[in-house]
Amino acid sequence: MTPRNTGRRTARAVDTRKAAGVIDLYERGHINLNDALARISGVDDPMVSAAPPIDKRRMHELLRELDDLVGLDEVKRVVREIFALVYVQQLRKEHRLKADPTVLHMIFYGNPGTGKTTVARILARMFHECGLLEKGHLVEVERADLVGEYIGHTAQKTREQIQKALGGVLFIDEAYSLARGGEKDFGREAIDCLVKAMEDHKHELIVILAGYEREMRWFLSTNPGLPSRFPIQIRFPDYSVDHLVQIAKKILAARDYRMTAEAEWALRSLLQRALREPRLEPFSNARFVRNLVEGAIRRQAVRLFEEARPKRDALMLIEARDWQGGEAR
Repeated sequence: MTPRNTGRRTARAVDTRKAAGVIDLYERGHINLNDALARISGVDDPMVSAAPPIDKRRMHELLRELDDLVGLDEVKRVVREIFALVYVQQLRKEHRLKADPTVLHMIFYGNPGTGKTTVARILARMFHECGLLEKGHLVEVERADLVGEYIGHTAQKTREQIQKALGGVLFIDEAYSLARGGEKDFGREAIDCLVKAMEDHKHELIVILAGYEREMRWFLSTNPGLPSRFPIQIRFPDYSVDHLVQIAKKILAARDYRMTAEAEWALRSLLQRALREPRLEPFSNARFVRNLVEGAIRRQAVRLFEEARPKRDALMLIEARDWQGGEAR
């Protein structure tokens, strides 16, 4: 017998023993079928080899960016849970332990201006850093971007938006509007197309549906198959007056402005009145504050225009009278 033939027989014997060992691990439930087939074929699990190690330093940077957002304590807690799970699941894969795939499609409940889109952008980047999304970008759409005007148009428009979002997050604001038109409305076609894409591209796309809590819960009730497809549901509460004042300060500081003590009290009083007032639409939270700041900066500019040559400090200061005329929106 030649050395070459001996080597081949030895290799076959080793392969047979390896396959038997892998089958034994599979039958005892220590590895899943895909892992077993990958080991027998002599290649690593593609999901393990393709996923680079998570850069915890970069993850902590993004978590600090999340922490810098005003309020949202419960939101921050849930996001930390999600990424701790993703990190540990990757470590389990590296150690050939069972790591069930995690479904990361989400629903964000909340009124306008509560940080839903901002958090979605941070999540997209974090999923990219984890190796779960190739690009980590956010595509933000609403009903008009998905629903067409004639038969077949809706599927085309929805698929176009899905293609744009592949490798990132598709964020559908006011998603409940897709089900509002009744049985013959094209919005239901968009929902069906979306559900199919979530299955066809489950490793390339994360979908976040967002909207008012009551309307979103109604939307989920119209399609019994939807809630199980969105296992992560996060509520974004309205901001308190203290939080809204903090948001105003951050917006002003980012533009090299600051309030006098009197201006802060005036703003606080204005916000308290705005929150007490009856309104047809929900309070717009940070969006409302941003509009107030824009108005105050304009009124400050008009005030300084009448002065001969304003000093540097005057150019930075927002005074109490600059808030006058601010209206609830």
